[in-house]
Amino acid sequence: MLKLIGNEWLKLRTTRGFVILLVIQLVLITAGAAGPLSNMPLDQAATAIGAVAHVGLTSLIALVLGIVAVAGEYRHKTITDTYLGSPRRGRVVAAKLTLTTLAGFGLGAAGAAVSLAVTYVWLTAAGHSMPWSDAELWRTAAGGAVWNAAFAAIGVGIGALVRNLAVAVAGSLAWLTLVEGVVGQLVGRDVTRYLPFSAGTAVGRLPASIADGLPQWGAAALLAGYAVLFAAAAIRFTTRRDVA
Repeated sequence: MLKLIGNEWLKLRTTRGFVILLVIQLVLITAGAAGPLSNMPLDQAATAIGAVAHVGLTSLIALVLGIVAVAGEYRHKTITDTYLGSPRRGRVVAAKLTLTTLAGFGLGAAGAAVSLAVTYVWLTAAGHSMPWSDAELWRTAAGGAVWNAAFAAIGVGIGALVRNLAVAVAGSLAWLTLVEGVVGQLVGRDVTRYLPFSAGTAVGRLPASIADGLPQWGAAALLAGYAVLFAAAAIRFTTRRDVA
């Protein structure tokens, strides 16, 4: 198993896709943090927390990373060689899941570090202090990293189930950015807070989710459940379906 994880790490660090996604994420986090820092009172801890909360929103990047880890191999026809090298396909998917989840957490941790740094520099330059002692600040930063990790794992499951890279990415983003909103208008917040993106907002402590969302620990457990569900389905279908 460790060898398979090592193979996945080699693929990840020798392709440009991961670096490109990381750069996009950090740019988005920096730009996103500038919003509340530009428009909200700098003497309030909520401003710094709102800036750091943008780490969670870039979990869509981690989701794409997870999808590409599997569906990308189908697109480039390298999945056949992968399975020939390790005929036990379930172990291959498990290795991809493990490595990509760690990579997703790494993306989130890097994003949290950048958002904290940007916020610190901004507040210091304006003559204000960073609320380092505020527990909510650290809950938000940690929650954003966990959200990224969970969506990376879910992405692996989606990529293994759908296989078509374009369809998997487009469908996932449409669900998270559009469908959940429509469902919310139809059935209300009491139902939608249990859906993946809404649960993610509670894990990442987005301001809009704090009032009526799930508690952070409950949302994290729910996201973990989604990741396990997608992973189990992916392993089952991968071992039963032809590669082509």
